[in-house]
Amino acid sequence: MKKVAVILAGCGVYDGAEINEVVLTLLHLSKAGAQYQAFAPDIEQLHVINHLTGEEVEQSRNVLQEAARIVRGDIKAVTELNPDEFDALIVPGGFGAAKNLSDFALKGVEAKVQTDVLAACQGFAKANKAAGYMCIAPAMVPLIYGPGVIATIGNDEGTAQAITQLGATHQTCTVDDIVVDETHKLVTTPAYMLAQDLAQAETGIAKLVKQVLNMAI
Repeated sequence: MKKVAVILAGCGVYDGAEINEVVLTLLHLSKAGAQYQAFAPDIEQLHVINHLTGEEVEQSRNVLQEAARIVRGDIKAVTELNPDEFDALIVPGGFGAAKNLSDFALKGVEAKVQTDVLAACQGFAKANKAAGYMCIAPAMVPLIYGPGVIATIGNDEGTAQAITQLGATHQTCTVDDIVVDETHKLVTTPAYMLAQDLAQAETGIAKLVKQVLNMAI
């Protein structure tokens, strides 16, 4: 049975992990007979957004505690993630990937990945283990894999240009498809960068999970 680590960025599309992307990922892993363990950085969120109004509110929330909401409390700090214990890694999107897992939302081409998250993700990269990143999370891959890594965030010109400047080779991709970098064993899909509904997001995520599991040795 293949074991997959899943790194989450909080809870909620605008300030954390995109909940639908996470649930669809875990659903397809489960249906494929794979084991998974969720992780998240034990840090404060960049900010908190009222998802009803879209406005920032004066609150402080912890990324790990918020992410625990999605996985019924079955989650560990990302510092506990040992790539040697897993066959593959998947990182769902949501703005939290660009606000909490990295600072891409703030700094663009000057972005850095959060220290503990970077160590975990690079562990999989250095071991040449399969990984999947979706939605805005692929903005981190050039900082993890280095120049020349192939990835997609869909077709948003500005974001594609930014991750190209960071060193990635961007490929335009439709919502229902994936981009595979065979050399790095990396799979990416646009998900809610393009999806207009749950069904559209599900198609690409299902393909990503299947491909990651196929590439996992």
